[in-house]
This record gives sequence, C-alpha cells and structure tokens, in this order.
Amino acid sequence: MSIDTAFRPRFDELTDRWIDLFGYSAPAVVTDTLEEYRAVRQRAGLMDFSMLRKVDVTGTGAVALLNRILTRDLRKVRVGRIAYGAICDEDGKMVDDCTASIYSPDHVRFCGANDRDAEIFSTRIGSESVRIQVFTDAMPHLCVQGPRSRDILQALTDSDLSGETFPYYTFRDGVEISGIPVFMTRLGYTAELGYEVWVERGRALELWDVLFKAGKDFGMAVIGMDALDLLRIEGGFVIGGVEYDPSVSPFECGLGWAIDFDKGDFLGRSRLLEDRDTTELRLTSVVLDDAGPAASGAVLTVVGEDEPAGVVTQAVSSPYLGGRTLGLAKLRKPHHVAGTPITAAVEGREVRGEVVSHPVYDPKRTRAKETARA
Repeated sequence: MSIDTAFRPRFDELTDRWIDLFGYSAPAVVTDTLEEYRAVRQRAGLMDFSMLRKVDVTGTGAVALLNRILTRDLRKVRVGRIAYGAICDEDGKMVDDCTASIYSPDHVRFCGANDRDAEIFSTRIGSESVRIQVFTDAMPHLCVQGPRSRDILQALTDSDLSGETFPYYTFRDGVEISGIPVFMTRLGYTAELGYEVWVERGRALELWDVLFKAGKDFGMAVIGMDALDLLRIEGGFVIGGVEYDPSVSPFECGLGWAIDFDKGDFLGRSRLLEDRDTTELRLTSVVLDDAGPAASGAVLTVVGEDEPAGVVTQAVSSPYLGGRTLGLAKLRKPHHVAGTPITAAVEGREVRGEVVSHPVYDPKRTRAKETARA
C-alpha cells in the first residue's frame, strides 16, 4: 500500500487520480495535464516530491564515507553546493541517482529515491565516526518550478534568492517563508528555473497554504506526475524504474558523465571501468512520426538494418514539439547520434522517426540557471 505524504489532505481537495511513486501516493493529474505543463513552462507549478528519501550523514568523515560510495568526487564540491551523481552496486549497476548537499566535511545531506541508499551507507562505515539519520517523512518538501518561481518565493521571504547569491545547484538552510523555517535547494526536474522547499512535517500544510495562496497571483498551478513526465522527457531527465533498474549501467542511462574515476576507489569502480568500454547502449532522444505514449517500450530499428538497435523507455506527445511523439530511448552506439533514421514497432505497425539532439528542451539549461528576469 502506498504511503501518503504530509500534503495528501490538500491534494484530496483537488484530485482523486493517484499513482504510486517510489512507494508513496502521488497525484497523476490535478486539473488538466496540458494546463499543468504550460503553467510550468510559462509561469509556475507546485508539486510534491516528499517521496524522495532524505538522509543526513554527520560526524567525522561524512564526506569521506560517501565519497567511497557515490560516483562523484565529493571532495571537489565546495561547501554550500550540491553534487548530482549515482550510487552503483558492486557490479557497477544502478542503485539510484541522487544529490549530495555539502554542509562541511562532517555533514552531507543526501537525497535519493531508494531505501537501499541508507542501508549501503550503514554497511560501508569504516574508520569514520558517522551517524546515518533517515528523515524522509519528518521533512516533506514541495517544488516550485517555472519562470515565475523566484518571484513567488521572493515575495514571501527576506532572504535574497537572486541567481547571483543563490545559484543553480546550491542550497540554503534557515530560510523563512512567511515565518516558516525551511531548507531550500536551487534544483528541479523540469528544465526550468526552480526551487525545492523542505519543511518540518508539523508545518507542512501551513507552508502549502502560504505557497498556494501566493502562487495564485502569478498563475501558478498544482502539478501532477503526468505533466511532470512531459517536462522531464523534454528535459532529458532519467527516473528509476524507467530509464534504469538494477541491471543497468550508468553509461546506458545517460549518467556516464557523473562518474569520477580519478578520485580513487569507490563502490562498483572496477566493473564500471569495464562497462565504460563494453556497454553499447546510450540514452538519447527520438522523435516519431505518429505514436504518442503508445511508443513507450517500442523496439527501435535503424533504417536499412535488420537487427533491433534499441528501445524507447518512455514516450509522450510533446507540447514543445507541437504534439509530435518524443521519447527517451536507449540505442546502440553509434546509432544514438542525432540524424539517425529509425523505425519503431508500435502496436503491430511500423512508425518512422529519427534520433534528435538530446535533450530537446534547453540542452544548456540556460532557463534553470537563470540569474535574473529580462
């Protein structure tokens, strides 16, 4: 049975359409999927990400411990900044994609989506004197995403949220939103300017009400997971259970860039060195002539070849592309490059398409990194 987040009472007033996401109840649609999508792209959207697992690793050697586990070299991450990377098992296969917020060498705030993460931390403690504290349900969080997200939040706080003082992939502790203390990150899953706002559970509904009310003046919409799928696939973001599972190498699901081999030994390193040369599949984006969501899971073949070359992980009718079918896909090298003509087997018919530049929406993340409104 799915677990309810602290914000469930407010969602129950808005929708009765639910899915399970990482073991928690999440709204599929709140009002209308396209309306929710457009709100994020043009104004702002409010969504619940409380199901992400939260872990504080504290004590002497906290960074050293996680550096032996995560694929990124956390020693290179400055205090106040956030590293995005992966956790792999001993076989070099994906456990989770995750973030690590660096408070100090003795305090890292970790966020992922798999209960195995904290278990791995606990079993890998060596000479460090660290404490592993899981606090997922104690500190739910909301995401405010879209070009007006900063305007909404800035109207509610005396803290300076400008891009110059609060840049992309950084965090703030001790921010107050209408007097409510929160932990805030400059992150998102939409390829838009955005923030995550974490709050103590006892004040969760109070925070929701403040943000919901303030957002009305900016045209903010509450967002469901169906709209988030449109946003994430256009933005090229991966999700566990779709782009990867425990059989998948990070090189296959688009996270090869997040592996720092030169930092020394870490969990799965030796097998990842093998995967770097032997894993043939690479994540990319494909556009199909006509298929829509039915193309999810479709086998892909390069035009002129007989053998399958890959598979669509998930497909949507992309508003950014005028309703054309857009999918994240895994294709064998070198067929993953833009311009490769392909066909997809969709419900017994052959659909033509091509590999396109990945991701299709704002590939340089200029909108997410925005420092000030024009």
